[in-house]
Amino acid sequence: MANALPSFFHLHLVSDSTGETLTTIAKAASVQYAVVRPIEHVHPLVRTTRQLKRVVQEIGQAPGIVLYTITNRDLSEELERKCAELKVPCLAVLQPVMQVFESYLGAPRTPTVAGQHVLDAEYFQRIDALNFSMAHDDGHLPEDLSDADIVILGISRTSKTPTSIYLAQRGYKVTNVPLVPSLPLPEQLTKEHTAFIVCLIASPDRIAEIRRHRAMLMGDRDLDDYVDRDRINAEIAYSRRICAKHRWPVIDVTRKSVEESAATILKLLHDRRERAGEEVDDADG
Repeated sequence: MANALPSFFHLHLVSDSTGETLTTIAKAASVQYAVVRPIEHVHPLVRTTRQLKRVVQEIGQAPGIVLYTITNRDLSEELERKCAELKVPCLAVLQPVMQVFESYLGAPRTPTVAGQHVLDAEYFQRIDALNFSMAHDDGHLPEDLSDADIVILGISRTSKTPTSIYLAQRGYKVTNVPLVPSLPLPEQLTKEHTAFIVCLIASPDRIAEIRRHRAMLMGDRDLDDYVDRDRINAEIAYSRRICAKHRWPVIDVTRKSVEESAATILKLLHDRRERAGEEVDDADG
């Protein structure tokens, strides 16, 4: 059939930095077309004419959509010209956003390569948060719980560690604690502190599936007990009781990605901080 959809297409991501922005945008767009698979060609750190020439050669060998973030005008114009010659679509993905900024702010932009990766205070805050979260993983609580921004609770295989690391990359100091019905809660959790505590749960089927895969990889001998539905149900019920007792929010992550779980946690955290700020304002008034 002449008009049949292709099963795949080539997608070239050309950047003068790491290409993270492009990768994120490209994924958000390509997942909307489930019947066609993108073959990504990532070209990071393209900052010279010689480097761009190699990229153009690769585009010519595997024509497809070209998305780019290049601040150097000469290089971007050259890429646009070469893509026009090859008759492939080429888009500067940040250009529409920049035009809105310039129109609203009434000020020209100051092009900065890898500006989002600048070594400023925010960057070092993220590094500090990552170090903190890795050092306080899986129940290794800090001596002063107020040193943490967020405490994530949950039974085994509720994505506590991945969610902690993701939040740390956003600059939040996170520690996580496994909930085990046979073990008491760490005392720090119930003492006075400023950390935000949240609990993750998932459906028994989801937890059992992840546990089975994990146990097979690790060669765990207690597989049957570890994935037993009754045991998992009891663990989930225990989590809910503990959280209800201490009024800690619970998030069901069964159908959530780590990114979605983190976004939900941050919304709850920000709501809490806003309420605390309103209470302070009321007290001052």
